[in-house]
Amino acid sequence: MNQADFDVSCRRCERLAAFLDDSRARFPDYHSAPVAPFGADDARLVIVGLAPGLHGANATGRPFTGDHAGILLYETLHRFGFASRPQSLARDDGLTLIDARITNAVKCVPPANKPQPTEIARCNGFLAQELALAPTDAVLVALGRIAHEAILRALGLPLREASFAHAAEHRLGGRYLIDSYHCSRYNTQTRRLTPAMFEAVFGRARALLDGAS
Repeated sequence: MNQADFDVSCRRCERLAAFLDDSRARFPDYHSAPVAPFGADDARLVIVGLAPGLHGANATGRPFTGDHAGILLYETLHRFGFASRPQSLARDDGLTLIDARITNAVKCVPPANKPQPTEIARCNGFLAQELALAPTDAVLVALGRIAHEAILRALGLPLREASFAHAAEHRLGGRYLIDSYHCSRYNTQTRRLTPAMFEAVFGRARALLDGAS
């Protein structure tokens, strides 16, 4: 799904559309619309998160930008050569991704950061379009179980094809899927996900893309 063709006026999910309307009224300076993917369509690394955060991507219009969840993500991407800078501050901050793309299973901010199953399913077609553009040897990184399952559905695969577990690695045809716990504030502050654990996931992605065994 080319970013130029991204539909920022999508209102397929009534609950999410209403929540965006409320966000727009309360925070006039926020993006408050579906958040487009960030990065090139043909990037070989595709990172899939859950959904925009109310005061993060929903505010800035860039995935994982403006809230705690993006801090570790962009630092790690920069460490492994996937981002030009270690911090993502705003859509116009000059940061670029290098052979990487960041998107979400759900493109609109959900109340309490919890999209409903019907909303995840309704948005899955957009993710399917994105993955169809990714190279056949791409490495997909799922940030959390919902992203993991959304990727499988978007590829037309049954959920039994691969089980979610942190650092689990799955071969899906010519592509690899690597799972990670989501880099949310809760997971990082409780140490369920440490920087070392997260770096190991992206180090493995780097190695796969560089042709290491």
